[in-house]
Amino acid sequence: MSHTRTPVVTGWFAGEGDDFRLLGTRCAACTSVFFPREDTFCRNPGCDGGALKEVPLSRRGRIWSYTDNRYRPPAPYASDPDVEWQPYTLIAVELAAERIVVLGQGVPGVTVDDLAVGMEVEAVPGVLNEDAKATWTTWHWRPTGVTA
Repeated sequence: MSHTRTPVVTGWFAGEGDDFRLLGTRCAACTSVFFPREDTFCRNPGCDGGALKEVPLSRRGRIWSYTDNRYRPPAPYASDPDVEWQPYTLIAVELAAERIVVLGQGVPGVTVDDLAVGMEVEAVPGVLNEDAKATWTTWHWRPTGVTA
């Protein structure tokens, strides 16, 4: 049986390798950028609203905050109860151009000891979970080795 690569959330990211990008939306009236994407109305309370256009977001940003997750989250989080739980990092990143903060997991193997506020990271394709039918894809933050 073949595994299909299936995004955990459709329309939040696209591409592979150097072409990988998170996808947001920009309001034509006030130029506010949103992630996760917004397809109905401008979330800026000071804006009367405008057309919302999909935009690729900055691939790089700087760590705003981080922590680690040392427990198996409850449903509806998908994880195999027969596999030993592995802690992972959660990283809040301020995107370079958009100046918005996006939360995501660190790449596997990166611990809080490897991170620092202000460190540059980049969005890369990742895997959240695999089951008999699909490889559920997401994004991860990977340190680039550049510090503030």
